[in-house]
Amino acid sequence: MQNTTAPRIDFAATAPKAFKALIGFDSTAREGIDPALVELIQIRSSQLNGCAYCLHMHVGDALKAGEDALRLHMVALWREARHYFTPKEQAALALTEAVTLVSVGGVPDEVYARAAAEFDDTELAHVLAVVFAINTWNRIAVSTAKAAGTDERR
Repeated sequence: MQNTTAPRIDFAATAPKAFKALIGFDSTAREGIDPALVELIQIRSSQLNGCAYCLHMHVGDALKAGEDALRLHMVALWREARHYFTPKEQAALALTEAVTLVSVGGVPDEVYARAAAEFDDTELAHVLAVVFAINTWNRIAVSTAKAAGTDERR
């Protein structure tokens, strides 16, 4: 279990150049991708990584952007609730899971092929970049014990 009582390093304050570089990468990753899809990717990855800080942030962002709350409740079980998600969203969610859990089974050819069929090469590269970015943010938040609901962006 994670120790959340002892103070941990403030990554943004202690490594500001690295933090700013990640912000730049994250911003560039999103270019040309539907913002609603970006949030779905970030939510699913945060669920898989057990990152309450990022999950809270991205569910809140999605709701503020007008995303349907019921759809957000279905993200964790999107395979059983496919009718809530477009084929493009399903392909992105499957790719998100494979990349996030890469140590479990890699990125299966069929998952990659499905995503490649839904996105052009540039879009696919950006979807992958969004997945890479949120996985990095999840690892920062979990390892530094960021508490859900303490989003400094506001």
